[in-house]
Order: sequence, then C-alpha cells, then structure tokens
Amino acid sequence: MSPTTYIVGAGGQLGTALRARAAAGADVRALTSADVDITDASSVTAALAGLRAGDVVLNCAAFTNVDGAEADPDGSYAVNRDGPTHLASSTAAAGAWLIHVSTDYVFAGAAATDAGPRRSRPYEPDDVTGVPETVYGASKLAGERGALGADPTATVVRTAWVYTGGPDSPDFVGTMRRLESQRDELTVVDDQTGSPTYAVDLAAGLWELAAAGPRDGIAGAVLHATNEGSVTWHTVAQAVFTEIGADPSRVRPCTTAQFPRPAPRPAFSVLSGRSWAAAGLTPLRDWRSALHAAITDPGPALDTLTP
Repeated sequence: MSPTTYIVGAGGQLGTALRARAAAGADVRALTSADVDITDASSVTAALAGLRAGDVVLNCAAFTNVDGAEADPDGSYAVNRDGPTHLASSTAAAGAWLIHVSTDYVFAGAAATDAGPRRSRPYEPDDVTGVPETVYGASKLAGERGALGADPTATVVRTAWVYTGGPDSPDFVGTMRRLESQRDELTVVDDQTGSPTYAVDLAAGLWELAAAGPRDGIAGAVLHATNEGSVTWHTVAQAVFTEIGADPSRVRPCTTAQFPRPAPRPAFSVLSGRSWAAAGLTPLRDWRSALHAAITDPGPALDTLTP
C-alpha cells in the first residue's frame, strides 16, 4: 500500500498550492480547519486515526496574522505552538513523518525602526534565533521546538514572504495588483529586506522533500526554503507594477517608521538556501522569475480547488 500524505491546513494559501501540485494518482488527504482542530489533541488524534508508518503529514496550518497575534497571543500560541506539537505526537506514535512549515520571523533580528547596524548575511538554520520580537515569531519558534521535541524525526521548513499573487489574493502581490487600479501613487516601505516566495514554488519544493523521505540530513533537520534573492517590499511592489504594464515610478518608498504597525517588522530576515541544497533538494528559482510566473502564467486558479 502506497503511503498517504495528509495536508493539514489544506484550505489555506500554501495548502491549496500543495493540493494543486500533488502528483497524479497520489494518495492525498486534505484536512482543513473544518476537518481538524489542531489546537485540540483529541481532534488531531481522531483526524489522523488512519496514520501509518511511512505516511507523511505536511503541516501548513498557522495563525499567520502577524498584527492580530499581538492582540490574541493565546490564539496564536494555540495554533502555532500546540498545533504542531499535537501533530508530532501523532506522527511519532505511528512512525509517520511530519514536515512542519515555519517562518523567518523566528529570528529576533533588528526591527526596521531600530537604530544601529543592520544584518546583511542570510540566516542559516543553525544561527541563534534569539528572542523573536513578535508574538507570531515567538509562537512559531515554540511550535518548531514543540514539534521536534515530540517527534525528533520531524523536519521543519522555514520560509518567508509567501504569496500566490492572483488578482484577488489577499497577499502583498495581489494587494499591489488591486491598488494599482485604485490609486495614482502608492507608498511602500523600503527598509525591510526579505525573500518573496511563490506558494506554487514552495509547494513543489515540499513535494520534492516529501518524496526524498526522512533520510539523513532531512529527518530531524531545520531547512530553509525561499525563492532565491532578496529585496525590499518597495522593490517587489515596483516589480508587480512592471509585470502588469504599469509605471513602477508610481510606487514611492517610505520608511517603516512612517508606516507603523502593531507588530514590529524585521529590517532583514533573508533565509539562506544552503541547507536546502545540501539536503540534495532543488533550489527554488529566483524571486523575480517566480513573480513573473505568478502574474503571467499562474496555471489553474488555486481558489477553484476543493479540499
């Protein structure tokens, strides 16, 4: 009997992309929040009752509202810490493999509004995380530790700045596409640097990882997977305008201090892809090529899929 892959958080941005990129004939079980409450251990046990040795659980469920987490830390920790810990307990008991998706926000870094020198070297998985400055980052870091503590063979994959980019998508790229037709000019922060990651590319990478299996260098490891390259949000917005045939000079730069948010944003949160390549996995393409594909050749509409 072929292994089954359970996608937890199958109704979200990445979960939808994972379903779209699943190989034909693969045994995939999509679990949305209507199917399992990962904050409840008994709900997880029930939803994964058929889990067997060799099966894979891909967890992309998360409380991702960075500002909302500041107002609801209990909710953030319930999903981002307790959820993956419950899933890891089930995979450990069954002899299955958990792949848990995490974030660049687990690193403390420096807030974009802080004075002083800025980091310029991409983060490696073994770099000290420090104490994250946001509830979201702290809860995701606790989730990494909870998952690996409950199942030492689990694999954590950190990523960053994920988007699908459709014209109706609520992510940054989709928002820029909509605002272009609504405003003469936009002002976008130009002092936060990261790696935009196309959800479809990340999904393809996660499927490659799942196919590789929990071998040495992967089982129990923390890996980083983003599209290659690093830019500011302002540069991304200008690139979006260019792709849709608009004048990129209509996007004006500003500082984070001029655009305050409840949760502090890191000045630099670029993740190094060396660990991904060292594990024998295909590096994700450069961010600019990925953005072009997202806007000009997105393939089937991800939001038309049903779990």
